[in-house]
Amino acid sequence: MSEEREKRRRDQRVGVDLGLTGQEKEWLLRVARTVIESRVLGRPVPEFKPPSERLNEKRGAFVTLKKGDELRGCIGSIRASRPLYKTVAAMAEEAAFNDPRFPPVSPQELDDLDIEISVMTPLTRVENVEEIEVGKDGIYIEKGFYSGLLLPQVATEYGWDRTTFLEHTCYKAGLHKDAWKEKETKIYKFSADIF
Repeated sequence: MSEEREKRRRDQRVGVDLGLTGQEKEWLLRVARTVIESRVLGRPVPEFKPPSERLNEKRGAFVTLKKGDELRGCIGSIRASRPLYKTVAAMAEEAAFNDPRFPPVSPQELDDLDIEISVMTPLTRVENVEEIEVGKDGIYIEKGFYSGLLLPQVATEYGWDRTTFLEHTCYKAGLHKDAWKEKETKIYKFSADIF
């Protein structure tokens, strides 16, 4: 990440606080790393026992892997269909081994991987794009068979305004940049606790 983007990110709290403690966040990061290391090294993935009931709440989450300044994998689930700790474990494995943009993580990369977790709030339909707050909200766009999502931190990292954020979410969905203005396009916002 460029120094300017890193400074902007440090200076501005991105997303929301969902009430997870520092201990719970550290535990989830350890779960993600343990899953990836176990798979890379051919070991069985251990059973995890969450230290709090909050980690059993059903929540969507994304796991983002970076190697230095470069994205190395990012996959998530926007639906709250399983306990948070299980979502994090599954998305860590998906990000490391099944992101179609990258080859599977290799043993040589383990020490260089940075892991970021984004615990999601539920999606809310947007009727007026003025409702979208850059630095707090992420965007999910659907039109026909096309859909795309960008996490809240993406707009902040790149210094985008709301319109640019909407345009890039359209690109991510495989749509043209102004598709967000079309009546049949559905726009949703969400936020995330990012750590």
